[in-house]
Amino acid sequence: MLPTHQPRPDVVQAWLVARDVAASVAGTRAILKTYNGSFPGPVLRLHEGDRVQLALTNQLAEPTNLHLHGLRVSASIDDPFLSVAPGKSVVYEFTVPPGSAGTHWYHPHLHERVARQLFAGLAGPIVVTGAIDELPELKVADDRLLVLKDLSLAGDRPAPHTAADWVLGKEGDLVLVNGVVGPVLPATRSLLRLRLLNASNARYYRLALDDHPLHLIATDGGFLDRPVEMAEVLLAPGERAEVLIQLERAGTFDLVDLGYARSRMAMGMGRMGAGGRERTPRSTRLATIAVPTAFSSAALPAMLGKVSVLSPDQARSTRRLVLGEGMMGAWFSINGRPFDPRRVDLRGRLGTLEIWDVENRGRMDHPFHLHTYPFQILSRGGTPEPFAAWKDVVNVRPGEIVRLAVPLRDFTGRTVYHCHIAEHEDRGMMGVLEVSA
Repeated sequence: MLPTHQPRPDVVQAWLVARDVAASVAGTRAILKTYNGSFPGPVLRLHEGDRVQLALTNQLAEPTNLHLHGLRVSASIDDPFLSVAPGKSVVYEFTVPPGSAGTHWYHPHLHERVARQLFAGLAGPIVVTGAIDELPELKVADDRLLVLKDLSLAGDRPAPHTAADWVLGKEGDLVLVNGVVGPVLPATRSLLRLRLLNASNARYYRLALDDHPLHLIATDGGFLDRPVEMAEVLLAPGERAEVLIQLERAGTFDLVDLGYARSRMAMGMGRMGAGGRERTPRSTRLATIAVPTAFSSAALPAMLGKVSVLSPDQARSTRRLVLGEGMMGAWFSINGRPFDPRRVDLRGRLGTLEIWDVENRGRMDHPFHLHTYPFQILSRGGTPEPFAAWKDVVNVRPGEIVRLAVPLRDFTGRTVYHCHIAEHEDRGMMGVLEVSA
């Protein structure tokens, strides 16, 4: 956990130092990019209402910055255009607003450096608590945070990107949970709360637990109205989810990644099978839940938060954003234009609701991420979303149109939207949104 200091009861101070450090990964010594020497980065724990002063010092040999992914703060603070030079420091100062309780994360966001820095280790979780965590069922749950991140090594360094990686997105052969291969998590209570964070560059996780349903209680933007039972949960890069699991009998139960075929690229990229489709995905054990004894039955909360459902009838405008790819990934774009930080692609008005139709005309899935302004998914491929939730990442499959309700609330300024496969972001699948009063 990231140590914090409170000079006053309402102020939380914390320090992050980005630097190269020798770490042990799967029994191998490797030089990774880390925050405070930790892989993954230390947990930043905050509470709604905290006034936060978070200092970042860059001890890398290259510039970097910090994205407070999921926290509802101004783009003037969570600034994707900021560059922190080697040897320099910057302070991110903000207040955690009501309704922020949930699982978020921090990672670099300096254009054309994100993919390499993220893959090499620069990522860490943020946990925000609030009044909702005082619900009796949540208060007694065994609360566990799982950071899912993959890695490949070449000697004692993170493996460099290949040409195929820049097209498909880089996946590592080591699949880690909290920096460890296949950890065993001893259960201490009958109700298990898993906070799940996909901090990988490009790997998707289709998660299931042996013989147990998952009860989804929160997504990227916070809590649902009530738990939703699911057999599995798909996490695209950047996505988070929180689930409750009722453990009532002794045994060991594997949390597995069922695998997900996310690409329709042509043959020759190294991951394809016959017909140019990705090879059949295989199930991978990520962690084991060890239940030492039979527990008494655990109740789920009947109600959670209150999601105020957005009405498209109130929208001021409708936009279409087309995610595009060149032949064999030669380029990536939104609406036919690769990213240019000097250009404003969309202009919005503070206090208005917009409808965004995000269309994927490419041959692989693209997880679409919007900074600063959480949204609700209205439909996928014309099918209405089965329940209301606040999100900041949504997966868009090839040929699919996902309709979003985007309220431009609270903050003005310039921010970005992009594919959260880090390599696609670095190679141009990003745009600039400017919101004015």
